[in-house]
Amino acid sequence: MFGKIKYITEGEAHVEANILEGQDTDVMNMNVVFEAPDQRILGEVEEVNNDTIKIRFLGEFLDTRYVSGVIRKPLLSSIIRMVKPEELQELVGTYDETTLYIGKSSIYKDYNVCVKINDLFANHMAIFGNTGSGKSWGVSRLVQNMFSNPKMVSYNANIFIFDAYGEYKTAFRELNKINPLYSYKFITTNPTDPSDKPLKIPTHLLTLDDYTLLLQCDNHSQIPILERSLKLVKIFSVVSDNTTAYKNHLIAKALLAILYSNETAKEKKNEIFRIIEVCHTPDFNFDATVQGLGYTRNFSECFEIDSNGNFGESVLINEYILKFLNEDLERTEEPKNAFYTLKDFADALEFTLISEGFLHNQTLYDDAIILKVRLNSILNSFVGRFFDVEKYISQEQYIASLVLNDNNKKAQIININLEDVDDTYAKIIVKIMARFFFEFAKKREDRASIPFHLFLEEAHRYVSKDADTFLIVYNIFERIAKEGRKYGVLLNIISQRPVEISETVISQCSNFLIFKMTHPKDIEYIRTMLPNISTDVIEKQKILQPGNCVGFGGAFKLPMIIKLDKPNPAPYSQSCNVDHVWPLKNQTNTQVSGASTHSSQQQIQVQNSNVATSQTVESL
Repeated sequence: MFGKIKYITEGEAHVEANILEGQDTDVMNMNVVFEAPDQRILGEVEEVNNDTIKIRFLGEFLDTRYVSGVIRKPLLSSIIRMVKPEELQELVGTYDETTLYIGKSSIYKDYNVCVKINDLFANHMAIFGNTGSGKSWGVSRLVQNMFSNPKMVSYNANIFIFDAYGEYKTAFRELNKINPLYSYKFITTNPTDPSDKPLKIPTHLLTLDDYTLLLQCDNHSQIPILERSLKLVKIFSVVSDNTTAYKNHLIAKALLAILYSNETAKEKKNEIFRIIEVCHTPDFNFDATVQGLGYTRNFSECFEIDSNGNFGESVLINEYILKFLNEDLERTEEPKNAFYTLKDFADALEFTLISEGFLHNQTLYDDAIILKVRLNSILNSFVGRFFDVEKYISQEQYIASLVLNDNNKKAQIININLEDVDDTYAKIIVKIMARFFFEFAKKREDRASIPFHLFLEEAHRYVSKDADTFLIVYNIFERIAKEGRKYGVLLNIISQRPVEISETVISQCSNFLIFKMTHPKDIEYIRTMLPNISTDVIEKQKILQPGNCVGFGGAFKLPMIIKLDKPNPAPYSQSCNVDHVWPLKNQTNTQVSGASTHSSQQQIQVQNSNVATSQTVESL
């Protein structure tokens, strides 16, 4: 089969093809060894013709160990042979308590591909492929394999799957059947089963950066407004005389600013009443009693305008307001462990709107109103339910609540379903939760002792090229990509459109499973972002069958075409079965042809009409 080496270039050898008549051996993509004294260079056949076989160099065997990359080229006198079974076993890996079974080699039919668990899961990973290429099945099988190794019980695993379409519930809900120690948890925006848990995010754990994302800030001037609101809501969270005094102080400052303005009495009255309508206390409300010398007035009565166009009780109202001013209250410190709701934050934003510096600054006021509208939109939509937490919980307790089921049994797979949330809020929710994990992991004294693996289905929805760095200086996924590995927060990004994903995140991925991809922009993007990827790998993934992928990266000895087993159970990701749903069910087999009579056509139309009107939405 293999003759002498004709010549050697930088990365490949051209070898004589000794193909005997009648010999029909398929050697394309097979591995061969260039053997000489003290030298065994591994290669892969990439082209075969009548007289020449082109073989690309991959690495070298040093004793029984394989090392990727070639420093020295094979000698021209080297003997070229097929790789031996023991050498091939070194390349594809051996199944034991430290390895993970990925799938079967598509080239070597009798060999399984196994990789070191630490090499694969101690680094970020990317899984790319067209829709229908088998990504969801591949991810399901990969995760199922994590827990199917009888030689290792992965009890302390924390696999968080952010599910864009609710696909993975069927694949993992029977996890405990593999081992009773295992448990699965389904957290969703739309609970339907008794075991489903509603998604809840504690508002009081959100930071200024989180609110910047949640309210979709697009201007730097909006950030001080949120910062001020965040301070106020924490102070207001403690019900006390000091809190009421602080609120009175803020209202008094706002009212005095209006009273001393150049506006007409009617304009002043309108502004003051608008403030009291949204920000009021027992001392500042329309019915509050204002005590004069020998008489009283309701607060609203003090702003009646006389015939001269002035407030009839201007002296009384000034004296009343001034007694609530207390500048010392501005130095009030925020309490630790403050609990508040999103509605409380909205109320604090109202107080921020009347604060000095915002009320009469049109630009700041307009920016604040935009935030108010967006916040009220959340409160009045089903998204607000996700932030409806009834009592204080620390970040550590919240993380623990995510991984524990009702019986306090730890879940190894936590499936967070976001199929009912639009892209905008889905991205925000995933970013906020990713920050929770990252901040929690950074606080551990024993670094990376509690790893979190975040599987981001349809990652282009979340890990996109946003303007986060413009406003908050960082993008949480890019930060995790660069720093998360050492703290044990690992990204596993799954996408059909890598071109839409942050370049920084892809550049930090160490392992790749690439299913069939055909879009030229995506292919070129991968080629550009991964300069070490060979043209051969790119070409291989273009023609893959569904369920097959090219695995390469730090966990793989060399790029391999892998056929993953069918997941059991499978995710709910099948394509629409058109030939099953199109036919008219339970009807007579009436044939319609060119010779059909007008009456038979009318009969079919009536039948179709009856079916359409009688079937319920559920049956459709």
